Amino acid sequence: MPSALPTGRPVPSDGSLPAPALAELGDGPISLYLHVPFCATRCGYCDFNTYTADELGSAPGSSRDAYLAAARAELALAAGVLGERRVGTVFVGGGTPTLLAADELVGLLAAVRDHFALAPGAEVTTECNPESVDERYLNHLVAGGFNRISFGMQSARPHVLRVLERRHTPGRVTDVVRWARAAGFGSISLDLIYGTPGESLDDWRASLDAALSNRPDHLSAYALIVEDGTRLAAQIRRGGVPAPVDDDQADFYEVADQVLSEAGLTWYELSNWSRPGHECRHNLAYWRGAAWWGVGPGAHSHVAGVRWWNVKHPRRYSAALAEGRSPAAAREVLGSDDRRVERVLLESRLADGLPLDVLTASERARVPALAGTALVLTDGDRLTLTRRGRLLADAVVRDLLD
Repeated sequence: MPSALPTGRPVPSDGSLPAPALAELGDGPISLYLHVPFCATRCGYCDFNTYTADELGSAPGSSRDAYLAAARAELALAAGVLGERRVGTVFVGGGTPTLLAADELVGLLAAVRDHFALAPGAEVTTECNPESVDERYLNHLVAGGFNRISFGMQSARPHVLRVLERRHTPGRVTDVVRWARAAGFGSISLDLIYGTPGESLDDWRASLDAALSNRPDHLSAYALIVEDGTRLAAQIRRGGVPAPVDDDQADFYEVADQVLSEAGLTWYELSNWSRPGHECRHNLAYWRGAAWWGVGPGAHSHVAGVRWWNVKHPRRYSAALAEGRSPAAAREVLGSDDRRVERVLLESRLADGLPLDVLTASERARVPALAGTALVLTDGDRLTLTRRGRLLADAVVRDLLD
């Protein structure tokens, strides 16, 4: 089952934020994340907050209609807390958002517009499993205001897809990308996973080549992480499949960076590459510490150093909103140094780099030694990771911080 939520302080029943946080936010824009918690099946490696129909059963508050009503209610609550507000990015994730009917997904975006003003040129993304959509569905999304889509390709090798328990065939990705382009999506992203048990470097190169043959505007490549409590973790523990090897995953990453760079995609965050102008603005908002409100069961939010997270189960989520209460489970208010450390953790991941003035004097004094190990570069007033540094990003941050 998915991992537990953190602990924190109670949240007011109306979801209100501390006055200093609202003052810091001012009239600035926010991002919205909408979490759709439904999946047709649970993939063996996944520990996200998702539920199949069998897991939810037929108890009140578990249905798709109950979720949609609750999500609309949380959008209304968010508007009440934040006031009139522009939204720069909307990202619908999951789960499998496209298990909702196209008019239901478009209806959620309409509910966003009911309560907020979408900024001109706002980025509106949905995640999508390749087997869950057809041409008509994709046309409906574009007509309803979606302009970016992210397909969960994961691999082009059937034996790798089987280990990951993905249901689509490799050729399906080519079909859905072609349909998405014809529908008018302005930006198309593909997600890949590397380091799956039984995957070779040749397999990985084949997946990269297959992904690039579809001319994506954006590509994410994530190392497989074996999470406790998943079926994959149990298989590895029993010796049914081998565990991922760190050195092998480093090789996979270096191949990805080389192949994608040669194809004209530039890395802008540790696990993300894009063509110019197609960086995911929503995810950049996360990494730059901007304000976002997460709608849905288990969704996390952040505004000016205040972080909170919703109850996980769809029934509890729906029940809270039906009673007029915030669905937040708890929150934390970060102090100034916690926020500074978080900036180091997040902004060091970006190709734009970390401003050196975020570091303390003693931390800045450590930068030359790191540069001497070829893990970081300094250019004027910023620090950026080299390719080797990206492979050891966590260690670089540990070595930097007081």
